Amino acid sequence: MSRNDGTREHLIETYRRSARYYDLSSRLYFAQRAHRRRAVEALRLRPGDSVVEVGCGTGLNFPLIEQEIGPEGRIVGVDLTDAMLARAQRRIETNGWRNIRLVQADGAEFEFPIGVDAILATYAHSLLPECRQVIDHGAAALSAGGRWVVLDLKVPDNTPGWLAALGIATARRFGSLDEWIVRRPWEDVRVAMDDTLADFSWTDLLFGTAYIAAGSRGPGTTDEQSHESGRVAQPG
Repeated sequence: MSRNDGTREHLIETYRRSARYYDLSSRLYFAQRAHRRRAVEALRLRPGDSVVEVGCGTGLNFPLIEQEIGPEGRIVGVDLTDAMLARAQRRIETNGWRNIRLVQADGAEFEFPIGVDAILATYAHSLLPECRQVIDHGAAALSAGGRWVVLDLKVPDNTPGWLAALGIATARRFGSLDEWIVRRPWEDVRVAMDDTLADFSWTDLLFGTAYIAAGSRGPGTTDEQSHESGRVAQPG
């Protein structure tokens, strides 16, 4: 088993164990709801838009997205863990949403539908060993002007140690904090989005322990140019 395969298996088992309490534990982090709202706002959604959410979990972002796209829009929620998707399906049925499709898949292997209007990843992207690859593939599938937004955790640049530990405490549940710090996945996200997207922006949150990265596919980007960053996936 490769290191990446081992990481995936660990994530699946961890999220299976935490799925039942995920929504409750998310509420305990006081800034999460506001940050999720800011991330969805950064997508600049309009009624009828199509959205792919990578690492959708239990669907905590679905209500925020639905408010923007309405019943004529559509959402594809992608997650690696069956237990998280089961919770997401329950949320869909409770709310009577008919425009959401759930897909169990690794984000690095998911075939993004061509021409999607927006892609979102919150608090999950930096856990993926191939996070840069996912950015590339998603950017290649976006429609002209389509938006890619990542909300995630990072190590602050100049922050007291006790505050940094508090801000990134959630990362401890998902693997080795030391390994995550050494790997510094937020830097891969920054480079990949800056390389593949126009009007790239980066906003530090919560004393630098979290961030929102956002960008658009430029109107002049061709499919050939997109292939240079990542393959253009066929609709699933």
